[in-house]
Amino acid sequence: MKIDPNTLLKASELPQGGVIDVPGSSEVYLSGDWRTFKPEFDHDKCIGCMLCFLYCPDNAITLDENMKIVSIDYDHCKGCGICAHECKVNAIKMVLDEKE
Repeated sequence: MKIDPNTLLKASELPQGGVIDVPGSSEVYLSGDWRTFKPEFDHDKCIGCMLCFLYCPDNAITLDENMKIVSIDYDHCKGCGICAHECKVNAIKMVLDEKE
């Protein structure tokens, strides 16, 4: 719904914000551009506890068959740092995301 900024609307006529109203559309909605910091991980430190995977609100962490991190989907990672906070062996650290 496109709204003309010069038109006055009642609150009940405004579209609801923060709602994904088309199922599955969050896969094509790239939210990684919001990020200031990004997670980087050390493969050698990862013990496969899966806490980062379980707590990631964006489902941006991919695991292998041994339950170790394979990659982080930076197109969807918002840089919240929950994965780094939950990592008990400090295999994930947050670094400044220097976008090109």
